[in-house]
Amino acid sequence: MCNALASMGHMAASPIPLDHQATTPCDPAVVEAMAPWWSTLAANPASRSHRPGLQAAAAVAQARGRLAAALGVAPEAVLFTSGATEANNLALKGLAEAELARGGQRRHLVTLATEHRAVLDPLRYLARHGFALTEVAVGPDGLVDLAALEAALRPDTLLLSVMAANNEIGVLQPLEAIASLCRQRGIALHSDGAQAIGHIPLQPSALGIDLLSVSGHKLYGPPGIGLLVRRPGLELAPQLHGGGQQEGLRAGSQPVPLIIGLATALELALADLQPRATRLGTLRDRLWRGLEALGGVRRNGAATPRLAHNLNVTIAGVDGAALQRRLRRALAVSSGSACSGGAPSHVLQALGLSRQEAAASLRFGLGRHSSEAHIDAALEILGEAISDLRQRGPAGA
Repeated sequence: MCNALASMGHMAASPIPLDHQATTPCDPAVVEAMAPWWSTLAANPASRSHRPGLQAAAAVAQARGRLAAALGVAPEAVLFTSGATEANNLALKGLAEAELARGGQRRHLVTLATEHRAVLDPLRYLARHGFALTEVAVGPDGLVDLAALEAALRPDTLLLSVMAANNEIGVLQPLEAIASLCRQRGIALHSDGAQAIGHIPLQPSALGIDLLSVSGHKLYGPPGIGLLVRRPGLELAPQLHGGGQQEGLRAGSQPVPLIIGLATALELALADLQPRATRLGTLRDRLWRGLEALGGVRRNGAATPRLAHNLNVTIAGVDGAALQRRLRRALAVSSGSACSGGAPSHVLQALGLSRQEAAASLRFGLGRHSSEAHIDAALEILGEAISDLRQRGPAGA
Protein backbone atom coordinates (compact mmCIF):
# COMPACT_ATOMS: atom_id res chain seq x y z
CA MET A 1 0.00 0.00 0.00
CA CYS A 2 2.76 2.38 0.91
CA ASN A 3 6.48 1.86 1.46
CA ALA A 4 6.48 2.67 5.17
CA LEU A 5 3.55 0.39 5.92
CA ALA A 6 4.94 -2.44 3.82
CA SER A 7 8.24 -2.20 5.69
CA MET A 8 6.44 -2.89 8.96
CA GLY A 9 5.78 -6.49 7.93
CA HIS A 10 3.09 -8.07 10.12
CA MET A 11 1.70 -4.64 11.05
CA ALA A 12 0.42 -4.26 7.48
CA ALA A 13 -2.26 -6.89 8.12
CA SER A 14 -4.27 -4.59 10.39
CA PRO A 15 -4.73 -0.85 10.80
CA ILE A 16 -2.09 1.02 12.75
CA PRO A 17 -3.61 1.51 16.23
CA LEU A 18 -3.87 5.25 16.92
CA ASP A 19 -7.22 5.44 18.67
CA HIS A 20 -6.22 4.73 22.27
CA GLN A 21 -8.56 7.35 23.67
CA ALA A 22 -11.51 5.25 22.51
CA THR A 23 -10.12 2.24 24.34
CA THR A 24 -6.83 0.60 25.27
CA PRO A 25 -5.79 -3.07 25.03
CA CYS A 26 -5.90 -4.91 28.33
CA ASP A 27 -2.38 -5.28 29.69
CA PRO A 28 -1.20 -8.94 29.76
CA ALA A 29 -0.34 -8.59 33.46
CA VAL A 30 -3.92 -7.48 34.10
CA VAL A 31 -5.28 -10.49 32.21
CA GLU A 32 -3.03 -12.76 34.27
CA ALA A 33 -4.15 -11.19 37.56
CA MET A 34 -7.79 -11.72 36.66
CA ALA A 35 -7.44 -15.28 35.32
CA PRO A 36 -8.04 -17.42 38.44
CA TRP A 37 -11.04 -15.32 39.50
CA TRP A 38 -12.87 -16.32 36.33
CA SER A 39 -12.49 -20.02 37.07
CA THR A 40 -10.89 -21.74 40.04
CA LEU A 41 -11.53 -18.90 42.50
CA ALA A 42 -14.87 -17.77 41.06
CA ALA A 43 -17.35 -16.83 43.79
CA ASN A 44 -19.82 -14.13 44.74
CA PRO A 45 -18.30 -11.79 47.35
CA ALA A 46 -21.75 -11.33 48.89
CA SER A 47 -21.91 -15.06 49.74
CA ARG A 48 -20.38 -14.96 53.22
CA SER A 49 -21.55 -18.41 54.34
CA HIS A 50 -18.69 -20.32 52.69
CA ARG A 51 -14.98 -19.98 52.16
CA PRO A 52 -14.96 -19.16 48.40
CA GLY A 53 -17.33 -16.26 49.00
CA LEU A 54 -15.23 -14.99 51.90
CA GLN A 55 -12.09 -15.23 49.74
CA ALA A 56 -13.80 -13.23 47.00
CA ALA A 57 -14.96 -10.60 49.51
CA ALA A 58 -11.42 -10.32 50.86
CA ALA A 59 -10.04 -9.93 47.31
CA VAL A 60 -12.52 -7.13 46.59
CA ALA A 61 -11.63 -5.38 49.84
CA GLN A 62 -7.93 -5.66 49.06
CA ALA A 63 -8.43 -4.31 45.53
CA ARG A 64 -10.51 -1.43 46.88
CA GLY A 65 -7.67 -0.60 49.27
CA ARG A 66 -5.10 -0.70 46.46
CA LEU A 67 -7.21 1.62 44.32
CA ALA A 68 -7.82 3.98 47.23
CA ALA A 69 -4.09 4.15 47.95
CA ALA A 70 -3.32 4.85 44.30
CA LEU A 71 -5.89 7.66 44.22
CA GLY A 72 -4.99 9.08 47.63
CA VAL A 73 -8.42 8.54 49.18
CA ALA A 74 -9.95 6.40 51.92
CA PRO A 75 -11.20 2.94 50.85
CA GLU A 76 -14.79 3.86 51.72
CA ALA A 77 -14.61 6.62 49.10
CA VAL A 78 -14.38 4.04 46.28
CA LEU A 79 -17.61 2.81 44.66
CA PHE A 80 -17.36 0.24 41.88
CA THR A 81 -19.45 0.79 38.74
CA SER A 82 -19.64 -0.66 35.24
CA GLY A 83 -17.58 2.23 33.89
CA ALA A 84 -17.30 6.01 33.80
CA THR A 85 -20.72 6.48 32.20
CA GLU A 86 -22.45 4.82 35.12
CA ALA A 87 -20.18 6.65 37.55
CA ASN A 88 -21.14 9.96 35.94
CA ASN A 89 -24.83 9.15 36.21
CA LEU A 90 -24.49 8.10 39.85
CA ALA A 91 -22.57 11.28 40.67
CA LEU A 92 -24.77 13.77 38.80
CA LYS A 93 -28.24 12.31 39.13
CA GLY A 94 -27.44 10.84 42.53
CA LEU A 95 -26.40 14.21 43.95
CA ALA A 96 -29.40 16.01 42.44
CA GLU A 97 -31.89 13.43 43.71
CA ALA A 98 -30.33 13.46 47.17
CA GLU A 99 -30.77 17.23 47.26
CA LEU A 100 -34.44 16.82 46.40
CA ALA A 101 -34.93 14.06 48.97
CA ARG A 102 -33.56 16.11 51.84
CA GLY A 103 -35.58 19.18 50.88
CA GLY A 104 -32.61 21.26 49.75
CA GLN A 105 -33.20 24.32 47.60
CA ARG A 106 -30.24 24.19 45.23
CA ARG A 107 -31.50 23.56 41.71
CA HIS A 108 -28.73 24.93 39.48
CA LEU A 109 -26.16 22.79 37.65
CA VAL A 110 -23.12 24.02 35.70
CA THR A 111 -20.86 22.30 33.18
CA LEU A 112 -18.79 23.04 30.08
CA ALA A 113 -20.07 22.87 26.51
CA THR A 114 -17.20 20.49 25.66
CA GLU A 115 -18.02 17.78 28.19
CA HIS A 116 -18.51 14.16 27.18
CA ARG A 117 -22.06 13.11 26.37
CA ALA A 118 -21.97 10.89 29.46
CA VAL A 119 -21.98 14.13 31.45
CA LEU A 120 -24.08 16.36 29.19
CA ASP A 121 -26.90 13.87 28.74
CA PRO A 122 -27.54 13.19 32.47
CA LEU A 123 -27.39 16.94 33.19
CA ARG A 124 -29.80 17.70 30.34
CA TYR A 125 -32.07 14.98 31.68
CA LEU A 126 -32.08 16.75 35.05
CA ALA A 127 -32.77 20.05 33.27
CA ARG A 128 -35.95 18.48 31.88
CA HIS A 129 -36.97 17.49 35.40
CA GLY A 130 -36.89 20.72 37.36
CA PHE A 131 -33.21 21.70 37.47
CA ALA A 132 -31.60 24.66 35.71
CA LEU A 133 -28.49 23.96 33.63
CA THR A 134 -25.80 26.36 32.44
CA GLU A 135 -23.33 25.11 29.82
CA VAL A 136 -20.34 27.44 29.88
CA ALA A 137 -18.55 28.14 26.60
CA VAL A 138 -14.83 27.56 26.23
CA GLY A 139 -12.27 29.55 24.28
CA PRO A 140 -11.00 28.59 20.81
CA ASP A 141 -8.22 26.68 22.59
CA GLY A 142 -10.75 24.53 24.46
CA LEU A 143 -9.89 25.97 27.87
CA VAL A 144 -12.48 27.59 30.11
CA ASP A 145 -12.03 31.17 31.26
CA LEU A 146 -12.17 31.14 35.06
CA ALA A 147 -13.90 34.51 35.20
CA ALA A 148 -16.65 33.27 32.87
CA LEU A 149 -17.00 30.12 34.92
CA GLU A 150 -17.22 32.08 38.16
CA ALA A 151 -19.86 34.35 36.63
CA ALA A 152 -22.01 31.30 35.85
CA LEU A 153 -22.13 30.21 39.50
CA ARG A 154 -25.19 31.22 41.52
CA PRO A 155 -26.26 31.04 45.16
CA ASP A 156 -28.43 28.02 44.28
CA THR A 157 -25.72 26.18 42.30
CA LEU A 158 -25.55 22.60 43.55
CA LEU A 159 -22.95 21.08 41.26
CA LEU A 160 -20.21 21.93 38.77
CA SER A 161 -18.96 19.19 36.44
CA VAL A 162 -15.68 19.72 34.56
CA MET A 163 -13.73 16.87 32.98
CA ALA A 164 -10.05 16.61 33.86
CA ALA A 165 -8.85 15.89 30.32
CA ASN A 166 -11.01 16.31 27.25
CA ASN A 167 -11.64 13.06 25.42
CA GLU A 168 -11.31 14.61 21.96
CA ILE A 169 -8.82 17.48 22.12
CA GLY A 170 -6.89 16.37 25.21
CA VAL A 171 -6.77 19.77 26.94
CA LEU A 172 -6.42 19.83 30.73
CA GLN A 173 -8.72 22.18 32.60
CA PRO A 174 -7.40 24.04 35.71
CA LEU A 175 -9.12 21.80 38.25
CA GLU A 176 -7.37 23.14 41.33
CA ALA A 177 -8.48 26.71 40.60
CA ILE A 178 -11.97 25.49 39.70
CA ALA A 179 -12.16 23.52 42.95
CA SER A 180 -11.31 26.69 44.86
CA LEU A 181 -14.26 28.49 43.26
CA CYS A 182 -16.54 25.66 44.30
CA ARG A 183 -15.21 25.33 47.82
CA GLN A 184 -15.80 29.02 48.53
CA ARG A 185 -19.49 28.58 47.66
CA GLY A 186 -20.24 25.13 49.00
CA ILE A 187 -20.67 23.73 45.49
CA ALA A 188 -19.86 20.08 44.79
CA LEU A 189 -17.25 19.55 42.06
CA HIS A 190 -17.52 16.49 39.84
CA SER A 191 -14.88 15.55 37.28
CA ASP A 192 -15.02 12.90 34.59
CA GLY A 193 -11.49 11.53 34.92
CA ALA A 194 -11.81 8.72 32.37
CA GLN A 195 -9.16 10.17 30.06
CA ALA A 196 -6.92 11.48 32.83
CA ILE A 197 -6.49 8.77 35.45
CA GLY A 198 -3.43 6.68 34.66
CA HIS A 199 -2.17 9.29 32.20
CA ILE A 200 -1.54 12.39 34.34
CA PRO A 201 -0.95 12.75 38.09
CA LEU A 202 -4.38 13.32 39.66
CA GLN A 203 -5.49 12.81 43.24
CA PRO A 204 -9.02 14.08 43.86
CA SER A 205 -8.69 14.93 47.54
CA ALA A 206 -5.55 16.98 47.01
CA LEU A 207 -7.23 18.95 44.22
CA GLY A 208 -10.54 19.41 46.03
CA ILE A 209 -12.63 17.19 43.73
CA ASP A 210 -15.72 15.81 45.49
CA LEU A 211 -16.71 13.24 42.86
CA LEU A 212 -14.40 11.60 40.32
CA SER A 213 -15.38 9.09 37.63
CA VAL A 214 -12.88 6.49 36.38
CA SER A 215 -12.99 3.91 33.57
CA GLY A 216 -10.93 0.72 33.42
CA HIS A 217 -10.62 0.32 29.67
CA LYS A 218 -9.04 3.75 29.20
CA LEU A 219 -5.96 2.81 31.25
CA TYR A 220 -5.10 -0.66 29.90
CA GLY A 221 -7.59 -2.39 32.18
CA PRO A 222 -10.66 -4.48 31.36
CA PRO A 223 -13.85 -3.01 29.89
CA GLY A 224 -17.02 -3.18 31.95
CA ILE A 225 -15.53 -1.82 35.17
CA GLY A 226 -15.02 1.64 36.58
CA LEU A 227 -15.42 3.49 39.82
CA LEU A 228 -16.70 6.65 41.41
CA VAL A 229 -14.65 8.36 44.08
CA ARG A 230 -17.06 10.04 46.50
CA ARG A 231 -15.95 12.43 49.20
CA PRO A 232 -16.98 10.85 52.52
CA GLY A 233 -20.16 12.45 53.84
CA LEU A 234 -21.41 13.54 50.41
CA GLU A 235 -24.91 12.12 50.06
CA LEU A 236 -25.97 10.40 46.82
CA ALA A 237 -29.23 8.74 45.82
CA PRO A 238 -28.57 5.26 44.35
CA GLN A 239 -29.36 4.82 40.66
CA LEU A 240 -29.55 1.01 40.80
CA HIS A 241 -31.78 -0.75 43.30
CA GLY A 242 -31.94 -4.38 44.33
CA GLY A 243 -29.41 -5.98 46.62
CA GLY A 244 -28.03 -3.22 48.79
CA GLN A 245 -24.38 -3.82 47.87
CA GLN A 246 -21.76 -1.11 48.47
CA GLU A 247 -23.65 0.41 51.39
CA GLY A 248 -26.81 0.61 49.32
CA LEU A 249 -25.27 3.05 46.85
CA ARG A 250 -24.78 0.65 43.95
CA ALA A 251 -26.74 -2.60 43.85
CA GLY A 252 -25.50 -5.62 41.94
CA SER A 253 -23.04 -8.45 42.41
CA GLN A 254 -19.52 -7.12 42.30
CA PRO A 255 -17.42 -8.51 39.40
CA VAL A 256 -14.39 -9.81 41.25
CA PRO A 257 -12.10 -10.42 38.23
CA LEU A 258 -12.80 -6.97 36.79
CA ILE A 259 -12.24 -5.25 40.12
CA ILE A 260 -8.89 -6.99 40.55
CA GLY A 261 -8.04 -6.14 36.94
CA LEU A 262 -8.85 -2.46 37.51
CA ALA A 263 -6.62 -2.28 40.60
CA THR A 264 -3.75 -3.96 38.76
CA ALA A 265 -4.17 -1.74 35.68
CA LEU A 266 -4.13 1.47 37.69
CA GLU A 267 -1.03 0.47 39.62
CA LEU A 268 0.76 -0.41 36.37
CA ALA A 269 -0.37 2.81 34.71
CA LEU A 270 0.91 4.93 37.57
CA ALA A 271 4.21 3.01 37.63
CA ASP A 272 5.11 3.99 34.04
CA LEU A 273 3.13 7.24 33.85
CA GLN A 274 6.01 9.72 33.59
CA PRO A 275 8.28 7.83 31.16
CA ARG A 276 5.26 6.89 29.04
CA ALA A 277 4.08 10.51 28.89
CA THR A 278 7.56 11.69 27.90
CA ARG A 279 7.91 9.08 25.16
CA LEU A 280 4.41 9.54 23.76
CA GLY A 281 4.73 13.31 23.88
CA THR A 282 7.84 13.03 21.71
CA LEU A 283 5.99 10.77 19.26
CA ARG A 284 2.96 13.07 19.26
CA ASP A 285 5.17 16.05 18.40
CA ARG A 286 6.79 14.04 15.60
CA LEU A 287 3.32 13.32 14.23
CA TRP A 288 2.31 16.98 14.48
CA ARG A 289 5.44 18.20 12.68
CA GLY A 290 4.81 15.76 9.87
CA LEU A 291 1.18 16.78 9.52
CA GLU A 292 2.02 20.48 9.72
CA ALA A 293 4.47 20.02 6.84
CA LEU A 294 1.59 18.83 4.63
CA GLY A 295 0.05 22.30 4.80
CA GLY A 296 -3.53 23.19 5.58
CA VAL A 297 -3.54 21.23 8.85
CA ARG A 298 -4.65 22.97 12.05
CA ARG A 299 -4.23 21.67 15.59
CA ASN A 300 -7.40 21.74 17.67
CA GLY A 301 -7.09 22.65 21.33
CA ALA A 302 -4.30 24.26 23.27
CA ALA A 303 -0.82 22.86 22.69
CA THR A 304 -0.43 22.93 26.46
CA PRO A 305 -1.66 21.91 28.97
CA ARG A 306 -2.63 18.77 27.11
CA LEU A 307 -2.45 14.99 27.36
CA ALA A 308 0.88 13.81 25.99
CA HIS A 309 -0.71 11.10 23.87
CA ASN A 310 -3.41 13.24 22.20
CA LEU A 311 -3.42 15.14 18.92
CA ASN A 312 -6.55 16.47 17.20
CA VAL A 313 -6.30 18.20 13.82
CA THR A 314 -8.53 19.64 11.11
CA ILE A 315 -7.46 19.07 7.52
CA ALA A 316 -8.44 21.72 5.01
CA GLY A 317 -9.45 20.92 1.46
CA VAL A 318 -10.79 17.40 2.01
CA ASP A 319 -14.20 15.88 2.55
CA GLY A 320 -14.30 14.32 6.01
CA ALA A 321 -16.33 11.25 5.03
CA ALA A 322 -14.08 10.56 2.05
CA LEU A 323 -10.99 10.88 4.25
CA GLN A 324 -12.38 8.40 6.77
CA ARG A 325 -13.18 5.92 4.02
CA ARG A 326 -9.63 6.20 2.66
CA LEU A 327 -8.02 5.69 6.05
CA ARG A 328 -10.15 3.04 7.75
CA ARG A 329 -8.25 0.01 6.40
CA ALA A 330 -4.83 1.43 7.19
CA LEU A 331 -5.25 3.63 10.27
CA ALA A 332 -7.36 3.19 13.39
CA VAL A 333 -8.13 6.85 14.05
CA SER A 334 -11.38 8.65 14.75
CA SER A 335 -13.07 11.92 13.90
CA GLY A 336 -14.32 12.41 17.45
CA SER A 337 -15.67 10.59 20.48
CA ALA A 338 -16.41 6.89 20.11
CA CYS A 339 -19.86 7.72 21.52
CA SER A 340 -20.70 10.35 18.87
CA GLY A 341 -22.33 7.90 16.47
CA GLY A 342 -20.49 9.48 13.54
CA ALA A 343 -22.01 12.95 14.03
CA PRO A 344 -19.67 15.95 13.70
CA SER A 345 -18.00 16.65 17.02
CA HIS A 346 -19.88 18.97 19.39
CA VAL A 347 -16.52 19.61 21.08
CA LEU A 348 -14.93 20.96 17.91
CA GLN A 349 -18.03 22.99 17.09
CA ALA A 350 -17.82 24.49 20.58
CA LEU A 351 -14.31 25.68 19.63
CA GLY A 352 -15.80 27.53 16.66
CA LEU A 353 -15.32 24.97 13.88
CA SER A 354 -18.08 24.48 11.31
CA ARG A 355 -19.77 21.10 10.91
CA GLN A 356 -17.76 20.56 7.73
CA GLU A 357 -14.49 21.39 9.48
CA ALA A 358 -15.37 19.15 12.41
CA ALA A 359 -16.13 16.31 10.01
CA ALA A 360 -12.72 16.80 8.37
CA SER A 361 -10.91 16.41 11.69
CA LEU A 362 -8.96 13.49 13.09
CA ARG A 363 -8.17 12.49 16.66
CA PHE A 364 -4.96 10.56 17.23
CA GLY A 365 -4.59 8.72 20.51
CA LEU A 366 -1.14 7.19 21.02
CA GLY A 367 -0.58 4.23 23.32
CA ARG A 368 2.00 2.13 25.11
CA HIS A 369 3.00 0.27 21.98
CA SER A 370 3.07 3.26 19.62
CA SER A 371 6.44 3.64 17.91
CA GLU A 372 8.33 5.86 15.48
CA ALA A 373 7.58 3.26 12.81
CA HIS A 374 3.85 3.66 13.48
CA ILE A 375 4.09 7.44 13.26
CA ASP A 376 6.17 7.48 10.09
CA ALA A 377 3.90 4.94 8.38
CA ALA A 378 0.83 6.91 9.44
CA LEU A 379 2.30 10.11 8.03
CA GLU A 380 2.97 8.46 4.68
CA ILE A 381 -0.56 7.07 4.54
CA LEU A 382 -2.04 10.41 5.51
CA GLY A 383 0.12 12.34 3.06
CA GLU A 384 -0.96 10.14 0.15
CA ALA A 385 -4.64 10.25 1.11
CA ILE A 386 -4.77 14.00 1.71
CA SER A 387 -2.88 14.83 -1.50
CA ASP A 388 -5.15 12.59 -3.56
CA LEU A 389 -8.37 13.93 -2.06
CA ARG A 390 -7.27 17.54 -2.51
CA GLN A 391 -6.45 16.91 -6.16
CA ARG A 392 -9.85 15.32 -6.77
CA GLY A 393 -11.68 18.15 -5.05
CA PRO A 394 -15.27 17.95 -3.75
CA ALA A 395 -16.57 16.34 -6.94
CA GLY A 396 -14.15 13.44 -6.61
CA ALA A 397 -14.76 12.82 -2.96
